[in-house]
Amino acid sequence: MSGSRADARPVAAKSGLSPLLSERMAVAVEIERRQATNKLRFYRPYARQREFHAAGRDRSERLFMAGNQLGKTIAGGAEWAMHLTGRYPDWWNGAEFKKPPVLWAGSVTGETTRDNPQRILIGPPAMEDHWGRGFIPADCILSRTRASSVPNLLDSVVIRWGGGGDVQAGESLLSFKAYEKGREKWQGPTVDGVWFDEEPNETIYSEGLTRTNNGQLGQFAQMTFTPLLGMSTVVARFIMPVPGDPGTDSRHVTTMTIDDAEHYSLEQRARIIASYPAHEREARARGLPSLGSGLIFPVAEEDITVEPFAIPKHWPQIGGLDFGWDHPTAAVQLAWDRDGDIIYLVRDYRQRQATPVLHAAALKAWGDWLPFAWPHDGNNDTAAGENLAGQYRAQGLKMLPERATFTDGTNSVEAGLMEMLDRMQTGRWKVFRNCGSWLEERRIYHRKGGRVVKERDDVMSASRYAMMMLRFAKVKPAAGDWNFKIQKVV
Repeated sequence: MSGSRADARPVAAKSGLSPLLSERMAVAVEIERRQATNKLRFYRPYARQREFHAAGRDRSERLFMAGNQLGKTIAGGAEWAMHLTGRYPDWWNGAEFKKPPVLWAGSVTGETTRDNPQRILIGPPAMEDHWGRGFIPADCILSRTRASSVPNLLDSVVIRWGGGGDVQAGESLLSFKAYEKGREKWQGPTVDGVWFDEEPNETIYSEGLTRTNNGQLGQFAQMTFTPLLGMSTVVARFIMPVPGDPGTDSRHVTTMTIDDAEHYSLEQRARIIASYPAHEREARARGLPSLGSGLIFPVAEEDITVEPFAIPKHWPQIGGLDFGWDHPTAAVQLAWDRDGDIIYLVRDYRQRQATPVLHAAALKAWGDWLPFAWPHDGNNDTAAGENLAGQYRAQGLKMLPERATFTDGTNSVEAGLMEMLDRMQTGRWKVFRNCGSWLEERRIYHRKGGRVVKERDDVMSASRYAMMMLRFAKVKPAAGDWNFKIQKVV
């Protein structure tokens, strides 16, 4: 076998090394070979990659939308290798196949399919002696068939699946596809899963998804790409689904920005972002579809984010709450530097399909003294006979006496958004960098036809309610001070 321990000995001998050093060199070469040909064993995903994998347990369509060189294709390839080999690590909590699957992987052209998914799964395309140095271990590659159209492009690979413990060994099949070949090339027999690396058009995506209808897990598809095509039909399918679409609950989108990539330092991130053309920075650095002038808060993320810090004791604070069920219930906590009139968003929360009992328990952990602003629908009676605000109040959350309004009694959405934007543009609205839900919503919060798109805006709304009622913010009481009286901050 090329690169084996035995192969290293003659090299060491010719170099004049002692027998001991020669042996150590041979051991080092063998360790390197084993690591290189079993790359999957050493895969340790970042937090966002783990989120993407875990969603496959109960979501049949997943989109990993990330910036360039952040690890989206690596995540897609590592997962596909696990399914194809049946080698799931101890930390794995995503979907699992119980018998050898038939999987497809594809990209825009034959060349990009070869240079991305094939390279990640098999190894360097132009170095056949290194095939087996991708995520599919060398000892699992049983046979391979070349495609005739593109040099070094594979058509299919037969892979050893299972064979450990009580799992009977079998053979899974991986086939490579290209979007440029058209819809017809994506038709055919049932497969168990399809991986789209780079964004397909709606026709190709639909055809590939259809192939999985009768697979082991039913529909099962993953996409990994940077959204350079903007708010396309495919992206909108995940981010802004059509109201009433029955497939909404089966989809999951994971976004990953350059700030989530642990292999870059702060200095490297800043340099990389600056290297991109201004109109592509949001897509290439943060994996955000271009929304152009439609963005409600067209500000650079680095201009409003700050590292978390301890809130000074004399700063008043307030929470904001937006009620939901099918769409998430969301909340934020604001801290107000009155001297500079700067609002800091220090915490966020977003959770679907949970009761006020559970939401209140989570939010009281922020401080049972913290007052919360809430919207007009908090006065609506529920099936339980008590309005929503009352239900939260009954759970011990310090709900303000009345719904959120400005000082003049109005509650204009546009007025609230303009005040938030003005604060952002003048340096008077800052967000803790770890408030991921807020930042995620801000990136896609936009208008269409001049009207605010009311999708994935729950944390945004909670922020607006809290800002409108900032006059009721409260300084955290000192230890042992159990009095609580809501009053305006002068």
